Amino acid sequence: MSFIRTSDLTLHVQLDGDAAAPPLVLLNPIGSDLRIWDALTDRLSAEFRTVRFDLRGQGLSDAPEGEYTLAQHVADLTEVMDVLGLKVVALAGCSLGGLVAQAFALASPERVSQLVLMDTLPRIGSEESWTARSAQVRAEGLPALAAQLAQRWFAPAFFAARPQEARGYTTLLARAPEAGYLGSCAALRDADLSAQVPELTMPVLVLCGAQDASTSPDACRALADRLGAPFVSIPEAAHLPMVEQPGAVADALRAFLLPRTPRHEQGLAARRRVLGDAHVRRAAAAATELDRDFQTFITEYAWGGPWSRGHLDTRTRHLLTLAVLTALPREHELELHVRATRNTGVTPDDLREVFMHVAVYAGVPVANRAFAIAKAVLAEPPPLEQA
Repeated sequence: MSFIRTSDLTLHVQLDGDAAAPPLVLLNPIGSDLRIWDALTDRLSAEFRTVRFDLRGQGLSDAPEGEYTLAQHVADLTEVMDVLGLKVVALAGCSLGGLVAQAFALASPERVSQLVLMDTLPRIGSEESWTARSAQVRAEGLPALAAQLAQRWFAPAFFAARPQEARGYTTLLARAPEAGYLGSCAALRDADLSAQVPELTMPVLVLCGAQDASTSPDACRALADRLGAPFVSIPEAAHLPMVEQPGAVADALRAFLLPRTPRHEQGLAARRRVLGDAHVRRAAAAATELDRDFQTFITEYAWGGPWSRGHLDTRTRHLLTLAVLTALPREHELELHVRATRNTGVTPDDLREVFMHVAVYAGVPVANRAFAIAKAVLAEPPPLEQA
C-alpha cells in the first residue's frame, strides 16, 4: 500500500505490472475507489504499468470538507504523476474520472499519449440533477441511498448472476466518505467541457457499457463521432464495464493502446481462432519483460505467417501441426493443440488417423504417447466458456 503527499492532500496510490512497461493511469468514478479496476489490471499487468489512485474524497485518500472543483482533481493527477516521475502516460477515466482525464488532456496534451473515455461525457448530468443529488445525500445519507444508486452502476443481470459482488460494491458506495462524495458532486455540477473537447489532439477511444443509464451509449457514440474517435460498446454492462466485463474492456484497451502491425493483427486473430480467446488472454497476462518480445514474435511469424496463409484451410493446417508435434515429439505443444481441436473442426477420428500415420513414418512409441495424451485431453470437461 502506497501513499503520496501532494501540496495539500495525502492520496492512496497503487502501481501494478512491470515497471518497464508503458504507464497506464486509471481514474475512477464518484463513490468508488481504485479497487473497481482490480479485474482489469489483473488482465493488463503483463503489458502495462498500471497506476491508479483514490481521487480526493474517495477510498483511503483524504476527504476534505467543502466543494471540490474539476481543477483540483486535475491538479491532484498532475502531482501524482510528478511524484512518480511519469512524463507521458496513456490515460483512462470512467465517469468523474473520465471528466478529470478530459480536463487534464486539454490542459497538458503533451503528457497524454492516448486517452480512453469510459462511460463519461464532457458534461455529465446537469446543475439541477447534481444539486438534487447533494440534497438527497445530506438528507438521507449514503448508507440509505447506496442500493438505489448502485442500480445505475450495473446491468440488471449482474445483480442476479453475481449477487455477492453486487452487494460488495453497494457496500463500497455506502461506506464512501460523505464529505468526499458531496465535494465531487459539486465538481460534477459545475464541470462542462463541451466547448473544449474538440481541441483534444491525441488519439481518443470512447467506450461505454451497452446498458449505461447515466452516460448513455447514444451520447457516448455522439461524443466519439464529434471527436472522430473509435467507439466501443461493451455488451452486458452498464456504468462500470471494467467490473462487469473486464475481459472485453481489456481487449478494447489493448487493441487501442498497443501498437499493432497488420501481420500482428492477422496472427492474433489466427491464434485466438485456433487456441481460443481464453488461452490467448492467459498467455498475454502471464508475459513479463523476459518473454514479451517472444510472444510478439510467435504471434507475428508463426500465427501471422504459416497459420494465416490462405492455401490450406485451418483444419488441414491443424492436422499437419498435430502430425509434426507427434513425430518430433513435442508433448506439451501436442497437448495444447489436441485441446484446440474443439475450435478447428478436427475430430477424434481425425486424430486417430494422424497418429496411425505417424506410427508408420516416425515410430510406434511417439504415436502411443500421442494416443495417451489425446485420451486424457478429450476426457476433460469443456471449459466454462464452452459449457
